[in-house]
Amino acid sequence: MKAVQVEGRDIPPVESEIPEPRTGPGYRIVELVGAGVHVVVRSIASGRHYTADGVWPLVPGVDAVARTADGSLIYTGRAGDPGGTMAQRFAAPERFAIPVPTGGDPLAVAAGVNPAMSSWIPLGERVENLGDVGLGTVVVLGATGTAGRIAVGNAALLGADTVVAVGRNGARLDALAVPEGTRLRIVRLTEEPDTDAAALADAIGDVQPTTVLDYVWGPTAEAMFEALGRRPVGDGVTETRYIEIGSMGGPSAVLPAALLRSRRISVVGSGIGSASPAALLRLLPDLVERIADGSIAVSYAAFPMARVEQAWAAAQSDPERRVVIVPD
Repeated sequence: MKAVQVEGRDIPPVESEIPEPRTGPGYRIVELVGAGVHVVVRSIASGRHYTADGVWPLVPGVDAVARTADGSLIYTGRAGDPGGTMAQRFAAPERFAIPVPTGGDPLAVAAGVNPAMSSWIPLGERVENLGDVGLGTVVVLGATGTAGRIAVGNAALLGADTVVAVGRNGARLDALAVPEGTRLRIVRLTEEPDTDAAALADAIGDVQPTTVLDYVWGPTAEAMFEALGRRPVGDGVTETRYIEIGSMGGPSAVLPAALLRSRRISVVGSGIGSASPAALLRLLPDLVERIADGSIAVSYAAFPMARVEQAWAAAQSDPERRVVIVPD
């Protein structure tokens, strides 16, 4: 059967013939409908992601929409043989099978769930934990990328009163929108840390954010830490949960000790290895349904396996549009 393969570090992917998949307990063979060429997919394939084992050749792909033997469509991931989802057929775990609603757009689901879940899952868990308090103010650092833009909308969908959208691209910031009833505050970053910290502090004001979603890290995270430290020391009824998701701005950031001692704040990560499987299974069905019916808009382009090298290039050059691999 046909599959996408990567032969080594920084070698472009190609379409290849590989053996049929094998199944085992807890797995079933499914047929590919579409698999997203996500940032994490390209990072693992290059050997640069923290989960990469540096063993090639490999079949890339961390998730997919697939067709089961009875003809139904599911969103799935964590593939068994051949190890990735960009193959005509692969072994999918039976316990990770989220139905794709009939009449929905399966390729939008394949393109959008991965970037959208980076905010949907941690925000959904915050909603569960906060209860009647609600999300209140949510800060999104890196709101101009696809995942960040979706995060702004997800925060509003899940009940945030105010969303603070932070980024550098003015045109993309200006294009952001939230439903009526949610306040949107825009912060355009500069190259001056003190200026950025002051702008962030002004945007959050005296209200303690319940959640910070950080797709950037590096100096931007340090500016956010400084902004949080400028808030008045309050009664600490609500904890700020600072969630590190991406590191496009740098692999490290200095976290002031005084901030941890003077505020109720926790700093955690969200990604492969840290996300709760139980939370995924609990919260993903609603996300899949909202993407399938267009409530969460996802722009994508579909490429057949034979054009996988062009698909890789398109995914790198156009961050506003997701890319999906489909069977030839």
